[in-house]
Order: sequence, then C-alpha cells, then structure tokens
Amino acid sequence: MVNEFKPFELVKVDLSVKEHQCALLHLMNDYMLDDMGLNTSLSEELGHRIIKGLSVQSNYLGFLLKDANQYLGLANCFVGFSTFKAQPLINIHDFIISPHCRRKGAGKALLNLISQYGSQYNYCKITLEVRYDNVKAQNLYKKIGFKECNPPMHFWQKEIQN
Repeated sequence: MVNEFKPFELVKVDLSVKEHQCALLHLMNDYMLDDMGLNTSLSEELGHRIIKGLSVQSNYLGFLLKDANQYLGLANCFVGFSTFKAQPLINIHDFIISPHCRRKGAGKALLNLISQYGSQYNYCKITLEVRYDNVKAQNLYKKIGFKECNPPMHFWQKEIQN
C-alpha cells in the first residue's frame, strides 16, 4: 500500500505484540480523560479486560497511527457486513488522536489511511458514530468525506444489567 500521508504510518494492531498493547491502552487513556470521554483515567484492571476482550473478538480490526517512534492515534474498528452490498464494512468504534498531536493532520491521515486499507481489501464502506456535541470530530469527518446517513440514522442503545 502506497502511503501518501507521510510521515505518518498506519500500523495494524497485533494484540500479541506488547508494544501495540501499550500504545492502545495509552491512547485509550487519552480518550477516557478527554471531555468527550469519561473524564477519568483508564484503570489497570479495565486495561487488562480491554486487551483480553479485544483478543477474542474475531471481527476486531485495530489501527495505530505512528510518526517515527511515537504512536499518535488509534482506531478500534470492527468488521461488519453490508447485506445490501454483500461486502464487508469497517465500523470505527473508537477514534483517538493524542491531545498533543491534534490539529497537525494526524486525524485526517488516520482516516485516509483506513480508507486506503478498506479499498485495498475490498470493504464497501466505513461507518462510525459521533456524539452530537462533538463538533470538532464532526468537522474532521466531514473534511474526509463522511456525511450523515441518507436517510438519517439514530444510534440507540439498551444497557443490559448484569
């Protein structure tokens, strides 16, 4: 795959690699501390559960954005399937750019590199959900070519009590 977004490098997450685990958890902590996160640190126990849980998901597809020796961004994705197109799709569940790397093209590069990956491996689309009050993320997504679904969709949830 040709990378037209240098100096950034797209790294597919391999959860058996300790460096990838550490980068994933560091970036997840950044996300959780963010205003759009939970405003609380990622606990060590939750970090272990995240790695263990993602490791058993056969449809997990993670991407790290790297610049030299530093990991700047993370996209935790899951492969879905579009029955209307009979092709796989990439759903971005978590999208994180480290706070000190924002507004430097890292988010744009990560999204574009994921798009290139999707094109190379015959995915039909990339989906994501974004908070209605996360205007900065919405603006980034619009710049990359994302738009609201037609017809518009709502992202609903029902929590299950354990």
